[in-house]
Order: sequence, then structure tokens, then C-alpha cells
Amino acid sequence: MPGKQLAGIYEKWGPRLLEANVRSFLQARGKVNQGIRNTIRDEPHMFFSYNNGLSATADGIEIKQLESGLELVRADNLQIVNGGQTTASLHAAKKLFEEQLDQIHVQMKLTIVPRSQSEEVVPRISEYANSQNKVNAADFFANHPFHIRIEEFSRRLLAPAGEDGYRETKWFYERARGQFADERGRRTPAERKKFDAEYPRGQFFTKTDLAKYENTFECLPHIVSRGAQKNFAEFAKNIGKQWGKDGSVFDELWYKRLVAKNIVFRTMERLVSGAEWYEGGYRANIVTYGIAKVVYDATQKGKVIDLDLVWKNQTVAPELKSMLLAAGEVAQLVINSPPAGVRNASEWAKKEICWKWLSEKDVVYPGKTDRVTISFESAKSRAREAKSEAALDHSVNAEIEVHTLGSQFWKGARDWARERALLSPKELGVLETCSAIPRKMPSERQCAVAVAALQKLRDEGFSS
Repeated sequence: MPGKQLAGIYEKWGPRLLEANVRSFLQARGKVNQGIRNTIRDEPHMFFSYNNGLSATADGIEIKQLESGLELVRADNLQIVNGGQTTASLHAAKKLFEEQLDQIHVQMKLTIVPRSQSEEVVPRISEYANSQNKVNAADFFANHPFHIRIEEFSRRLLAPAGEDGYRETKWFYERARGQFADERGRRTPAERKKFDAEYPRGQFFTKTDLAKYENTFECLPHIVSRGAQKNFAEFAKNIGKQWGKDGSVFDELWYKRLVAKNIVFRTMERLVSGAEWYEGGYRANIVTYGIAKVVYDATQKGKVIDLDLVWKNQTVAPELKSMLLAAGEVAQLVINSPPAGVRNASEWAKKEICWKWLSEKDVVYPGKTDRVTISFESAKSRAREAKSEAALDHSVNAEIEVHTLGSQFWKGARDWARERALLSPKELGVLETCSAIPRKMPSERQCAVAVAALQKLRDEGFSS
């Protein structure tokens, strides 16, 4: 494949081309990427010889016979599962060494994977093909629907301006390693300024960060203390169980509360560093243990931290800061006092018995804790209300979409589905009703069925 063409494809589709890759472009800091850049700049005619090329997958392809051989003219759902660094490096070079791209060709191994097998086969190709940079366990979980959903929330949901802010912003969730730097790096200076305003650098978090926050609030600080990769592996097991059929528990409110946990965690890091009682060392352990202790003690009283308040203000209230500091001081005492025979405090913090010791300690919390904690029932009630509102919004949006698209569109979709036998009789019946608008008016439930059926058709290639 010509280097210029590959760079052009990436310019159009960006990270979507790497959705099945275990990571995004890691910038030119690593030795591998620096080598790619140097070859493009200094020896473009040797790129084919020096570079490992791409491993790619597609649902299907179209080729035509020319006198010179076969030519690839179409690829459905092209995914680069290995070679993200090569692809993004060529795109970056388009701005710096554009004339060099004319001399570059990249070898590509293209595997045609039927859509019915892609969920099983493509991740394996990605895993086995990626060996140039060290790949962490967290990277291989990047394509689970859970992470895709959290990424979608992070790109769409605006966080309140908060008490000290002047504009709404977003929190950037990095589903694939290097995504944030890649998204920022491929923009012009003007676009980058806008990106930085929308996604402040301090509002960026990764999969391993997410796992750290969640397991801390699940009162598993001893697991968090075992390190990012081991903690993530444990978190991934639990998410797999909780996801169920559709992962409905992981909704917008869940995401907002996740961001609130993020804010609490980062606040605790600053509090510990500046605390008079902090002796230095083991800050990471003190932070996760201290937060878990506050969560545990609130639970013993039938309460939880009011994460919705944290999300609304985008900061931690003074009363909660006092609670965190009080728990952190006791956590430090427990972590720095391992039992006889245990010399290393960081190893002691990895043991469940360490957490048991802290959980049984009494902590005197200053101030009015009722201002920053709420009852289990109140938290659940808010969750139920949020689900009802989301269901209503979804229903209204479905009706708007059905009527906006119009009867002619639905006739085309119905005929396309019939030719390929892609929908059930019920779904075809609903599309029949939609194609008769305004003579027939689909109900609220039928609109929801029609939108879901349309998504099925689009997944199969319907575009008109």
C-alpha cells in the first residue's frame, strides 16, 4: 500500500481505523516510533525493507483484475490490528516530510474475517500480532463493550462548571493506550487549543485509573496496592460478571459517579501530600486505604458518600476532606505498623489482613458528616429516577428520528432488509408501518423497535 494513501485513510478515519487495536499511537517517544520517524525522514526508499508492515482485518473486500495484477478497490470495516504506530507515524510525517511519502510503500497482511466471527478472531489476531512495544494486560481488555460505552459517555457528557469554573468541560477516558496524545497531536494548533479547553489535561484518565477508583470504593485497597496491572485484572473479572446481557447498570449516572470517585481520589492524593501527619512514603497505599475506610464506615451506618454532590460541584466539600484526612492518618499508622516478621510495609499493604485491621479501627470524623453522605435508599432512588429519565429521553428521541427520516427512507430500509432476510417478521412489520407515515403512525414502542432494527441494518452495510 502506498504510504501516502495509508496516511490519507488515517486522516479521514483517525482512531476509528484502530478500534480493534490494543492501543493507539504512542507518539514518537518510544524507540520503535522514533525509528519509524527517522526512516521516513532519512531513508524513505528503505521503509518497505525496514518496517514490519501492517496486520489488518476486514469484514469483506472487493477486488478487480488489471493487467498488472489484482487491485483492492473496497474494504468493509477495515481495521489495523497491528501497525498503529506505523500508520500514525506516516500521518504525522504528512505534515513534516510530505514529499518523502511518495517513496514509501507498506506491506499489509489482510485477513478477511466474517462479521459473525470477528468478536472472537480479531482480538486474537491483535493480541498475537502486537509484540513491538510492551503490551500490558489492561490493553487487551480495551474492546470490551464496557470500555466503549465509558468512552462514548466521556466524549458526549459535559461536566458542570463547578463552583470555581466558568465553562462546562469533559473528562477524557483513554480506552486504548496513547489515545489522548494521538487525538490531541493530530489537530492543528487552533484545533488543539479548542481541544484543550474542552478536555483539560487534568481531566484525563485511563483504564488502570478507572480500575483503581472502582476497587478503592469497593473497599479492596489491598488489591489496589498490588499494582496497576494486577488490580486491573481483578477489576476486569468483576466487570465481566456485572455486565450481563446489556450492561444496563453502567449508565450515565454510573459514569458521573465514576468521575466523582476520580475527583475524590485525586483530592485525597493532594491532601495526604500536604498533611502535617504525613511521614513520607507509601502515599499510594495511604490514599486507597483512607478512602476505602471512609466508604466502609459510611456503609456501616447505612450511608454512602454523596458522589452526585461531588459531580455537581466538580470538587470535594470541606467536610469530606476532613473525613478523608482523619481516615488517612489512621491508615498510615496501620500500614507503617506491620505485624512481627513482616518488614516491608508495601508488601504488608497488599494483604487482606492489613485492610481488616484498618476496617476494625475507630476513626473520629470531625465536622458534620451528614452534609456529604446520603442513605443507601436515597442513592438508589436517584439511580431509579435517572433510569426513568433516560428511558423517556430514548423513547422521545426514537420517535423524533423515525418521523424525521420519513416514509421514503423506511421503504428503502424495508426493501433492503427483505432482499437480505436480515430482520424478523415483527421488525419488518414495524418498518412497514413506518413506511406508511403519515397514513399510519407508529406507536412509541414501534419507534423504538424501528430504530433498533435500523442499527442492525447499518451494521450490515445499509447506508441510504
